[in-house]
Amino acid sequence: MHLISTIAVIFAAFNCLTAAHPTSSEDFATRSVNTLDDVTIFVPPSTYTIPRTLYARTLLLETDGDETNVLLATWENYSPEPPYFPIYQSTDSGSTWAEISRVTDQVNGWGLRYQPFLYELPSEFGGFPAGTILCAGNSIPADLSATQIDLYASTDKGLTWTFVSHIASGGVAEPVNGDTPVWEPFLMLFEDEMIVYYSDQRDPAHGQKLVHQTSTDLLTWASPVDDVAYDVFDDRPGMTTVALLPNGSYIMTYEFFGAPEASFAVYYRVSDDPTTFDSAPGQVLRATDGTIPTSSPFIVWSPVGGANGILAVSANSDSAVFLNQCLGAPNAWTRVTTPESASYSRNLRVMPDGTLLITGAGVLSGSDNSVTTSSIDLNSVTLASCD
Repeated sequence: MHLISTIAVIFAAFNCLTAAHPTSSEDFATRSVNTLDDVTIFVPPSTYTIPRTLYARTLLLETDGDETNVLLATWENYSPEPPYFPIYQSTDSGSTWAEISRVTDQVNGWGLRYQPFLYELPSEFGGFPAGTILCAGNSIPADLSATQIDLYASTDKGLTWTFVSHIASGGVAEPVNGDTPVWEPFLMLFEDEMIVYYSDQRDPAHGQKLVHQTSTDLLTWASPVDDVAYDVFDDRPGMTTVALLPNGSYIMTYEFFGAPEASFAVYYRVSDDPTTFDSAPGQVLRATDGTIPTSSPFIVWSPVGGANGILAVSANSDSAVFLNQCLGAPNAWTRVTTPESASYSRNLRVMPDGTLLITGAGVLSGSDNSVTTSSIDLNSVTLASCD
């Protein structure tokens, strides 16, 4: 939900199923831990349009058998037209990085401009083998007159990319109630369907709402289904992320412009079925110290920390993360500091050694943004109890 030329004026602003077969916390505890502190992935040239970089995303490759510690990263790159999503690779758990490819617009002639998301298929799906990497993102022309969430695939670990399908199309890329863009895709395989969650301004009854579409072949997509839609037209839930809990439930985070607690407060919902978040109650994320994080949340689940594991949430308002070892219990969120700067829509990734990798690409108003990553050791944190 952002347009760089206008959003700073208008707004203050899972890990998906990588934990579908979680490793035990005992396994994590026996591994050596290598934390990172402010590793630079990419410094954009001064010729790039401000803010130069935003909206980082990472992916840990997991279908090669033994742990390889191979990561991919991408972000919004404000390079000369037409824009693309750069793909950088690390083979040493995030310590060093190099560009290996670029995801370019192969069908619209507009460029791939906003909100990339990377996902690895854990099993064969839609005619693609296990290990295929999917990249969903927003193709938008230079005049910002349209939005198109498109899907690309790589069957060689990110070296080359092929267009797969159009998912959702919308109007002008303006985060203004009454305009009709689509924003911010998030992919997750559930049973025999791929789900893509995104923010949707096309419904005349809602300034913005959260929806999802499903596909059984990655080529055709079912009609949108509401996930979060408030009765007040001006309310704007946005930026869906989802994680699987060890009890089989799913947790969704989103920012909520219109929340009574704070503008763009981070909210979350828990559902036994990730296609029925619309019937689950929303609640604000409030830490034990009273902090309410705001804007562009991202959530992951880690097996570290016992039977419940640990939930981790990042938000644009804070360089800290918010951790919960009680399956999302509202009174058990602990604010934990990190070495990674606050960024617009930071990404979280759980690493094989039990560390939490935190990756950002700068802030909306930043004139010297770059892409950086850091990590903290989840084995060493002290969190609120579940009493």
